[in-house]
Amino acid sequence: MSAYFAFARSSFHSQLAYRNEVWANIFGKLVQVFARVAIWQAAYAGIGGTVVDGVSLQQMVTYALLGGAVMGATRPERIIGEIGRSLKTGDIAVWLLKPLSYPLYLFANECGSFGYRLMTQVIPTVVFTALFYGMLPPASLFDCLMFIAFWALSFTLLFLMSALFGLVAFWLMTSFSLDWILGALLQLFSGLLIPFWFFPEPLAAIARHLPFAWVVYYPNAVYLGRLSTADVWLHFGLGLGWAALFLTGVLWLWRCASGRITVQGG
Repeated sequence: MSAYFAFARSSFHSQLAYRNEVWANIFGKLVQVFARVAIWQAAYAGIGGTVVDGVSLQQMVTYALLGGAVMGATRPERIIGEIGRSLKTGDIAVWLLKPLSYPLYLFANECGSFGYRLMTQVIPTVVFTALFYGMLPPASLFDCLMFIAFWALSFTLLFLMSALFGLVAFWLMTSFSLDWILGALLQLFSGLLIPFWFFPEPLAAIARHLPFAWVVYYPNAVYLGRLSTADVWLHFGLGLGWAALFLTGVLWLWRCASGRITVQGG
């Protein structure tokens, strides 16, 4: 495990080499958050009310801020791009000679990047926008603690989804468009743009059971107290089930990809 910790630490420190990029990223995050909040402010103003279907404007502002925080610290395109570059350069074959797991290396690498983005981009952006717009506190201490647990689950699921899509590149021989496909699915079915309580049925029912819902919607719903205690535990268990399924898929694809490299490499 010390080797993977070293990979995570190396990833964190390598990000520090691009300090000027921090300000550009913070500015970009601020623009995205301001745009999301402005959309919901305009939508509620157009309706002429502060509560729609039991959801207040302040709850939606908080949802928009949290959505940026949950998604902002993880970069699926970076994970898929890393696999694509390793495949293109042939560096991926080196991992067959190492007594290490390539998927675990990717996870450790992303953990380091996650920590860097969390401290330098996400937290400053959320603090600034929360002071500017106002942000609701967690509905309860239980919801606060479970939000943290759901956030960790969200990070794990998003990594596994990205790794699964990235490993498909071994058969396509390119990662081109794979990150775009995953990004499009996340934008629509994660609840990032529109919470599921505003979705029409039966699309809302379908979206609530897809794995993408655990990336943004359920962490935010837990934070706002939109789920009962029983539902929180139920959906956390279902999320763990999705994570186990994706983990199995990643390990299986990597085994198949390893065999593919060995056969083609002689």
